[in-house]
Amino acid sequence: MQVVHVHVHVKPECIEAFRQATIENAQNSVREPGVARFDVVQRTDDPARFTLVEVYRTPEAPAAHKATAHYARWRDAVADLMAEPRAAVKYENVFPPDEGW
Repeated sequence: MQVVHVHVHVKPECIEAFRQATIENAQNSVREPGVARFDVVQRTDDPARFTLVEVYRTPEAPAAHKATAHYARWRDAVADLMAEPRAAVKYENVFPPDEGW
């Protein structure tokens, strides 16, 4: 399992547009065979900051995700909504074990 946290800082006036585009992307992403989870979380103390928590089943799954039409639509839709470039941090799953995901 590969886990990616994508940290996004959105322009305050673009929060709702970012939410809608990101929810649509997440709804499509969870249908991908290589995606085990795709969570979208928003900070309560700073609503302009989001984290996408992406859990992939295989090492190839992140590249397959980035090759989808829904990812391309999301990437293009949110490009001008961000206050700064998004940042991704990759993790290796430790617990729980990935059986059954």
